[in-house]
Amino acid sequence: MGDCLFCQISDDTIPSDKVYESDTLFAINDINPQAPTHILIIPRVHQATLLDVEEKDHTLMGSVISVANHLAKTRGLDRSGYRLVANCGAGGGQSV
Repeated sequence: MGDCLFCQISDDTIPSDKVYESDTLFAINDINPQAPTHILIIPRVHQATLLDVEEKDHTLMGSVISVANHLAKTRGLDRSGYRLVANCGAGGGQSV
């Protein structure tokens, strides 16, 4: 998806502040943070919304939670807690 912002970030066409990378996921600091720690965890496979997630993607989606836990621990947020949010569609707050 050549015009997808996250696909372009994934392939380094657009520079970003990546804080995690694997073959299947990457995570970046949000450029317009809404909290002191605001990290986006993004699958490398293009999925425009959560409505594109299928049963075959369950392992990948589970990996999102594992990465969130890892990032929380490395930032000391595991002691105080953190919030994990998924926006789906414009009505759900998805802006990209």
